Amino acid sequence: MVDFVLVLLVLLPLVIGILQLALVLHVRNTLASAASEGARHAAVAGSSAYAGQVKTQGLIDGALSKDFDRTVVVRSALVGGAPGYEAVIEADVGILGLGVPGVHVRVAGHAVAEVGATP
Repeated sequence: MVDFVLVLLVLLPLVIGILQLALVLHVRNTLASAASEGARHAAVAGSSAYAGQVKTQGLIDGALSKDFDRTVVVRSALVGGAPGYEAVIEADVGILGLGVPGVHVRVAGHAVAEVGATP
């Protein structure tokens, strides 16, 4: 019984830390994918920054809980010297998703505007 408690004191924080890392990486990768897709959507000829922002928000809402406080901004930017769009997402990932303040995540996606698109 004593051995179980001693081992549990070491393993429990390790397992909780691994779960928190997995949650933060999942949220970061999901947001990075949504930011890239939103920037690409805005860069299509005939689209706009607002359309890219709506697309990005829709992708995030479909993949993550609404509990994550986040901001989504899609704006015109130079991408490698060419006109394009940048989508920036900032979110706070709580400790194990319980709502307790934890890690702040900021990701950005970029896309060069198609010919005929006006950034």
